[in-house]
Amino acid sequence: MKVLIAGGSGFIGHHLVARLLKDGHELVVLTRGRPRAVPPTLAGQGQGASPRYVTWDPKTPDGVWSSELSSADAIVNLAGASIGRWPWTRQRMAELLSSRRSATAALVQALERTPAERRPPVLVSASGIDYYGDRGDEVITEDSRAGDSFLATLSAQWETEAQRAEPLGVRVVRIRTAMVFGREAVAFRLLTLPFRFFVGGPLGSGRQWFTWIHIDDIVGLYRLALENQQISGPLNAVAPDIRREGEIAKEIGRVLHRPALFPVPSFVLRLVLGKEAQLLLHGRHAEPAKATKSGYRFQFGGLPQALEDVLRTG
Repeated sequence: MKVLIAGGSGFIGHHLVARLLKDGHELVVLTRGRPRAVPPTLAGQGQGASPRYVTWDPKTPDGVWSSELSSADAIVNLAGASIGRWPWTRQRMAELLSSRRSATAALVQALERTPAERRPPVLVSASGIDYYGDRGDEVITEDSRAGDSFLATLSAQWETEAQRAEPLGVRVVRIRTAMVFGREAVAFRLLTLPFRFFVGGPLGSGRQWFTWIHIDDIVGLYRLALENQQISGPLNAVAPDIRREGEIAKEIGRVLHRPALFPVPSFVLRLVLGKEAQLLLHGRHAEPAKATKSGYRFQFGGLPQALEDVLRTG
């Protein structure tokens, strides 16, 4: 396939590009400026192929990039400002929301201008597991309602923009992504940093459910969404080994050979991180119901296996 990727220069994007090249696909990566150098992980993938970078303005559907749609077989939308970067000022929060809405709207508007017979049949668009908000012990599947936190609102509005492609005859898959475990992931590094200084421990009460996914499996679920024509709508990108945050802390300490004895009270996290603390304090028992039903087999479905892969090799 020829796959058009918006946001392909980011953390998940780099790994997805590497995998799709290895699969033999042709990739066009939309970039706002000068693209990053092709990383070593991409060298020699896909029979020596490399991604082709095309400049775009994610605030408008106009530009040479839009002509790429008529020859594409799929679109992946990962565009948006990084959630994990600190601090979340009022301006930063507005950017988190607007960068996602405007980029997705530009893609959908460009699709609308593309002749119906030449439109890519599928749009796989990123979203967040925070769509569900802070939900206590409720067991959540893709059919569960949206929450009311800032991140829930952000995810819901992001998804609404992507769904506008459905009346155009495009299959839309919305990937609700949990915290990604990967060495370069900003939020994951924030989570594990205190342990490296021997001051790690439970966050808040430690009782909140903690959803996560290994980088190889988030890539695997994007591939599933691209290839399986029976999948549409929301898709929970979470590992099946769902734990409470206190258990996550103990396991991180075990793998890093560090204590996990120093709890960080909720008020301290809110004082230091502001609204960004909801990344660590909000919990939801979200299950990968659709992925499991489709027969997807997680490469790193267990927490110990995933942490050992990421932390020990890092």
